[in-house]
Amino acid sequence: MAGEAQDNNWPLPKFYFSVDLGSQDSTTSFQEVSGLDIEAQPIEYRHGDSPEFSTIKMPGLKKSGNVTLKKGIFVDDNNFWTWFEAIKMNTIQRETVVIKLLDEEGNPTMTWTLANAWPTKITGTDLKSDSNEVAVETIELAHEGITIENG
Repeated sequence: MAGEAQDNNWPLPKFYFSVDLGSQDSTTSFQEVSGLDIEAQPIEYRHGDSPEFSTIKMPGLKKSGNVTLKKGIFVDDNNFWTWFEAIKMNTIQRETVVIKLLDEEGNPTMTWTLANAWPTKITGTDLKSDSNEVAVETIELAHEGITIENG
């Protein structure tokens, strides 16, 4: 109804965000970020004299999936490939990657921090002669844990 008080508790929009790749080129703008998840692997257990004929489940080790970043391809922008080429037998340049969801003024409302991230996969764009789309490349990052902060 007109004149009714508005509820100021709205979900956050997800289209305004920034990504900082640590000492890599931190000015890169991304089209999409996915894979910000964490899970606890269940441990099933049943002791021998349990009156229940089923297992109980307890939380086990925490596990994080890989984070996927997508961005447009620009002329002379080979930073992902250079970072990936640095992988040698068990040596890699690990980075702290910070992903921020921003409000309309550009202030962070949520921040995801990936510890010791490194590229596991890079996918170049597909090429089609009858397409009018932007060339997009994808990088997949493995990491050793994710933390979340608000505000």
